[in-house]
Amino acid sequence: MTTVEPIRKIKDIKKIEKLLETQNKRNLLLFTLGINCGLRISDILRLNVNDVKSKTYIYITEQKTGKFKRIPINSKLKIMIKNYVKEKKENMPLFTNSRNNRLDRFSAYHIIKNACKSAGIKEKVGTHTLRKTFGYHHYKKFKDIAMLQKIFNHSSPCVTLRYIGIEQDNIDKSYNRLIL
Repeated sequence: MTTVEPIRKIKDIKKIEKLLETQNKRNLLLFTLGINCGLRISDILRLNVNDVKSKTYIYITEQKTGKFKRIPINSKLKIMIKNYVKEKKENMPLFTNSRNNRLDRFSAYHIIKNACKSAGIKEKVGTHTLRKTFGYHHYKKFKDIAMLQKIFNHSSPCVTLRYIGIEQDNIDKSYNRLIL
């Protein structure tokens, strides 16, 4: 299993959003939900329409950890979700394929991978890129590694810094600043 990277530049995120907007609402919402809530793709794909329709929070039990989580739905997502679920039945999966079956990890991977490739992203990406992008930008904005550690259920701040790519960024900076 290869390690994937977060999308570090906001302009790249905007570029991907523009590309996905031209595809369909599903792909755009999948990407936007992923980078705004920090959930694993397995938890995102398990969501049903009634988990998000007219809601303020997403309530889930994480598949990997078995831990309960409450995630606020921000204003950007509320608008997108409202438009996306208008015609959908309450009990159906939030993300479906062309046969109205629940979207699988493989399909989600290709949606993300192809969008990033089309946007010119050179780093290794995959579905976990969404979660790491959330973490990277959360840290850059708030500089609160303890909060992010708690959000991700990591055992230590070092794990979280390494996970979101900050540790490597800092190592690279130190090498580049030392010129003998």
